[in-house]
Amino acid sequence: MCGNDASRLLVLGSDFLFRNRRWTPRMDDDEVRLLFLYTRQTRNDNDECLVSVLAERASKPLRSWRASPNPTPPKLTHPERALLALPPLAFFCYLRAPSLPRSQPTLFRTEERSYTMASPVSASIPLFLCLLMFQNLNLLCFVMAARTMAPDSKAKPLLLPLRTQKMSTSSLPTSPNKLRFHHNVSLTVSLSVGSPPQNLSMVLDTGSELSWLLCGGSTAAFPSFRPRASSTYSPVPCSSPMCRDKTRDLPSPATCEDSSRLCHVALTYADASSSEGTLASDLLRVGESSPQRTVFGCMTSAYSSATGDPSAAGMLGMNRGALSFVSQTATRRFSYCISDRDAAGVLLLGHDTLPFLPLKYTPFVQIALPLPYFDRVAYSVQLEGIRVGRTLLPIPKSALVPDHTGAGQTMVDSGTQFTFLLGDAYSALKLEFQRQTKGVLPVLNEPDFVFQGAFDLCFRLPTGSAAPPKGLPAVVLMFSGAEVAVTEERLLYRVAGERRGRDEVWCFTFGNSDLVPMAAYVIGHHHQQNLWVEYDLEKGRVGFAPVRCDLASQRLGLVL
Repeated sequence: MCGNDASRLLVLGSDFLFRNRRWTPRMDDDEVRLLFLYTRQTRNDNDECLVSVLAERASKPLRSWRASPNPTPPKLTHPERALLALPPLAFFCYLRAPSLPRSQPTLFRTEERSYTMASPVSASIPLFLCLLMFQNLNLLCFVMAARTMAPDSKAKPLLLPLRTQKMSTSSLPTSPNKLRFHHNVSLTVSLSVGSPPQNLSMVLDTGSELSWLLCGGSTAAFPSFRPRASSTYSPVPCSSPMCRDKTRDLPSPATCEDSSRLCHVALTYADASSSEGTLASDLLRVGESSPQRTVFGCMTSAYSSATGDPSAAGMLGMNRGALSFVSQTATRRFSYCISDRDAAGVLLLGHDTLPFLPLKYTPFVQIALPLPYFDRVAYSVQLEGIRVGRTLLPIPKSALVPDHTGAGQTMVDSGTQFTFLLGDAYSALKLEFQRQTKGVLPVLNEPDFVFQGAFDLCFRLPTGSAAPPKGLPAVVLMFSGAEVAVTEERLLYRVAGERRGRDEVWCFTFGNSDLVPMAAYVIGHHHQQNLWVEYDLEKGRVGFAPVRCDLASQRLGLVL
């Protein structure tokens, strides 16, 4: 710690501002370089002491740079050159306070290896106003800062795993209540959290807002984040605006824990699974990008009959809510391609032009008026019709649009496995699919058998069948400006452990929302396989393009 009283006070003051203003304590490498250059220029030992403390918040390569005898100075903007000319006490007040994170494309893939294609960082111009007050040797500095940033057009994607994996429940507590339905396949992405970084796997969910991690100790029986092992972990107090204002879009607003006075969050999902714990923040890093302070739920309990991949420690919320990972990192565009196998999937975070993909876009559906059953922060689109083969289903247009309560919206959701349709649309689809597959798919005539509580159209196929029969009619979901065709293997799903004599049970992968119950149409990730899906928040649209994920990856320059 710095020996000078003024330096100690300033370091403590900066920590106070970081905690209470929700500023990230990590400084850009260029900013710490600038501070260090200033101390060498002025030969100020007290400044050097302060910079040593602040530099610990920078990356490891930067700390190595400081130790070199003649470090290479960064490229300085005109305002930054002016900073070097400031008096020492004024320059003391130079602290980093990012209000808008940089937009850097990050690319993930389904392999153990990760590759850095490029990692340029755009320069920033810190602006500050500093009020200095002196009494004896004590220094009180209040810093107000803002940043202006230009997106880096040359930024290239980074790579790390995105997996499609079977789910297990052996390691987590289960709810005593029987669930209406559950998912048994998840999409997971690996990243690091905390200081020192803890490598964790999280379920990618475009239908959820708040990211959360299971929090436990070193003896936890399931993968979890260990907050006590992270020096940068910070729980959110009840008095914080983050707790009072930013949680309003969550299914249930945050409450205050009486004993700890910490912000308490509880989340529930359509499959009746739930989790609860404390709102907190820590440094989160994806790939080789710079860590960013991110708010998430540090959950001490989670209940589900199938919570997720046993290696997953939580969920990465990717919808448009204020607390989603997308919003907190200012990601304006992201996309993915989900493989029909356990490999070759790709996730791209950030802006990138992919001219080889024939993307067709459909706009987001926006309803400004708050409605009880309309999710305003979901990726909601307009379903205009459904075809089976060449037959357009006789679904009333009124059944495909949200009603006066908001029920009936259509959401694109990577966190839901299959696709769900509301009653009128589901009944029409079920009837027409049965008609066109009569004689090809023997129906399982067991009215009481409903797969996952929502899939009541099932068939019998010979044991050992690797895939459904060829020639099944495609089911085409028709949107405004785009279509998604569900074909062949994605139409049916084999139910593990269910046999009828020499046959196995396969079920239609479209479920009845009314049986869940769920007042919406949901396009799940099973029907997004081998489909490039782009979420363009800047232009308010979702894009679709049929593509083989392995070929798309090769076009991106990846070797999968």
